[in-house]
Amino acid sequence: MLSLTRVMILSLIAAATAQAAPRDDLIAGYAAKAKVEDAAFAGFSAARGEALHRERHSGGKPDSPSCTSCHGDNTRAAGRTPVGKAIEPVAVSVAPTRYTDAAKVEKWFRRNCREVLGRECSAREKGDWLTYMITQ
Repeated sequence: MLSLTRVMILSLIAAATAQAAPRDDLIAGYAAKAKVEDAAFAGFSAARGEALHRERHSGGKPDSPSCTSCHGDNTRAAGRTPVGKAIEPVAVSVAPTRYTDAAKVEKWFRRNCREVLGRECSAREKGDWLTYMITQ
């Protein structure tokens, strides 16, 4: 008979695996699109994703020149919109259900990329950023 602790651990592992599958599907979809956009595409990079997250950009809104403008430097901490509304942490380690709904992910990429970059993100940028958040 399994102990309660083992049952809880197995349940947590199963839940984490089930939540990872939609993210894996998103990453696979972005990889396919990135390959179409650039035949030399060789995979996503958490380092490029971190750079995208932290760098200041000039194409978007002046009050949101980087992802850190709202999400903050610490991906595991809550952020704040310019009007003070709380934003849940973006790191998967503290927000395990993040990035499991493809429609929501696309909605927020569309909005945030336009605000920060002044344009839609490429598939490679989306995959790099998600790869970075999954490692956090």
